[in-house]
Amino acid sequence: MKLLKNKYLILRRFVQISILLLFFGGNYWGWQILIGNFSTALLFDSVPLSDPYAVLQILASGFIVGVDLLIGGLIVFVVYGLLAGRMFCAWVCPMNIVADFAIWLNQRLKITTNLKLNRKTRYGVLVLGLVLSPILGFAAFEAISPVAMLHRSIIFGVGASWQVILAIFFFDIAVTKYGWCGHLCPLGAFYSTIGRFSIIKVNHNADNCTNCMKCFKVCHEVQVLDIIGKHNGFINSGECTNCARCIEVCEDDALTFSIRNLFVNNTKKQG
Repeated sequence: MKLLKNKYLILRRFVQISILLLFFGGNYWGWQILIGNFSTALLFDSVPLSDPYAVLQILASGFIVGVDLLIGGLIVFVVYGLLAGRMFCAWVCPMNIVADFAIWLNQRLKITTNLKLNRKTRYGVLVLGLVLSPILGFAAFEAISPVAMLHRSIIFGVGASWQVILAIFFFDIAVTKYGWCGHLCPLGAFYSTIGRFSIIKVNHNADNCTNCMKCFKVCHEVQVLDIIGKHNGFINSGECTNCARCIEVCEDDALTFSIRNLFVNNTKKQG
């Protein structure tokens, strides 16, 4: 029963760890399934995949971008922008594992975090990365990306990168919850921006909702839950990561995954 209540969490961890394993296998054992890193990779030795934000930084820095990089960026843009929304953050990014573990430890140790950061700060960091790239002459954020650092640390065992990851880990535990992922990461801001109109969304049935507020306790982007207990509709904010924790803890069957605008019963007039 407990496994069923955490089925999405278990599935997310399986996906995240599997992706890291495939990267590891590609670099060390010659697997031709997934080669590269989270910025640019090759799937099945034929399908290019690129981080669109990284591509934008490279273009801004003045470098000529190869066709494969552009195609890879377009593929990822379509997947998240039109279909999956900000699911990269909850289902793919390895920093999500670090952040979730930090919050779990914070709750077990009952540590009070006092620093309040504006979640809009990440959009400023997003713009800053694009502004600094032409000034510095290289993709600014990619040079300091914790995602890239964690990938290098796990795949190649680069020691210095662990210091940054540990700093973020303790920052989340003792300073502010989800400090990096929820407030500062420009990748989260980027996928929030392009994923606003994606079709896979969490749907809320207000008729079933008992206002238990369990979803608020597990959501690390609580600002997206503004319709809970008020009216039917989709969690339309692009800042929702589609992690499905709210769905798992809801015992009222008030929250489900759904395809936006395709099911009439899930698009009742709000109010």
